[in-house]
Amino acid sequence: MSISELQKSAESRMNKSLDTLKTNLSKIRTGRATAGILDHVSVDYYGSAVPVSQVAAVNVVDARTLSVQPWEKQMAGPIEKAIRESDLGLNPVSMGDSIRVPMPALTEDRRRDLVKVIKNEGEDAKVAVRNLRRDANDGFKKLLKDKDISEDDDRRAQDVIQKLTDRFVAEIDKIVAQKEAEIMTV
Repeated sequence: MSISELQKSAESRMNKSLDTLKTNLSKIRTGRATAGILDHVSVDYYGSAVPVSQVAAVNVVDARTLSVQPWEKQMAGPIEKAIRESDLGLNPVSMGDSIRVPMPALTEDRRRDLVKVIKNEGEDAKVAVRNLRRDANDGFKKLLKDKDISEDDDRRAQDVIQKLTDRFVAEIDKIVAQKEAEIMTV
């Protein structure tokens, strides 16, 4: 592998870490209703655990209410049960063929707990980015040891990876701060 290939690989993997962070943070519930909040809730569908979005249409009715419209009428009960038993703290209400999911207001303590979870997610993402930096630097050291690159090339490549790492860590901090502000607004 060449220096540029190692750098491109590290950057694409760092982007994936950033995407994972965004996905994980989108699952953290704020006071507002978003259709993505039910993405990781699984429903028993003929013996298979599938996400709610694959057995029903999830729509935002207003700022505090979701509507879940099952594609098969007999799935309303299992979907309601899955949402109720999820770790989201939601209490769905069956309304004939559809299910309404009101979003309860967050208490101050719950907001603080969610901020801790957000910070932990951010820290995990930073650790992942730093591990990718280490892997890239190990690749450069191996190239140097095999005499495929000079010491100057090794130093320059490590500097590029460090700048890349700093950029992604700053982006992670920015995303975490935005989500924290979103959670703390009443």
